[in-house]
Amino acid sequence: MVSFQELFDAVVKGDDAAAAAVAKKLLDEGIEPSRIINEALAPAMAEMGRKFEKLEVFLSDSLLAADAMKAAMKVMEPQMLLAKSSASKLGVVVIGTIEGDVHDIGKNIVATMLEASGFEVHDLGRDVSASTFITKSKEVNADIIGVSALMTTTMYNMPRLIKDLRDMGLKDRFKVVFGGAPVLPEWAEKMGADGYGKDFTEAVRVFKELRPKR
Repeated sequence: MVSFQELFDAVVKGDDAAAAAVAKKLLDEGIEPSRIINEALAPAMAEMGRKFEKLEVFLSDSLLAADAMKAAMKVMEPQMLLAKSSASKLGVVVIGTIEGDVHDIGKNIVATMLEASGFEVHDLGRDVSASTFITKSKEVNADIIGVSALMTTTMYNMPRLIKDLRDMGLKDRFKVVFGGAPVLPEWAEKMGADGYGKDFTEAVRVFKELRPKR
């Protein structure tokens, strides 16, 4: 019998094979994917985020941990898809890293966690312009637009999205969430964002709060 701690440790160590193997054993024991995420994967990534902030690990360590988490998620994907098909989705999200910024590890984790939580997620990747965010959001009838930045120089491209939405009369149609290392909640609010996520745990909570109440 395996434990959540084993999966936690595998992710923190960045061990893809071990993470996938333990995730499969947990599934075989009848553990639901949501519990595996909430009690092992999410805490492991939160721990890596804490260590990275305190300079206890390198960015490469965080990337390895993210890869291990993805390996575990891949194993759970079939069951997660079955669960989604039998449950109503929480909302539609368009997410990406803002124009000029090619850093996407945090955004990728948020996108994965949103999907695992029941959102329909359209990930535009990195270096995404305001017009691309808006075009895609209209196309998929999004509820929330998530925008991230890792550099101070690129975060100033984020308010362009808010301005363009207002100019096009679309600001009330989409909720907008800002996130990323240099972004502060006060700045996000001042720029017109509807929400702010410091990390993936907070981001998922904010997205859930902003989702349409159907």
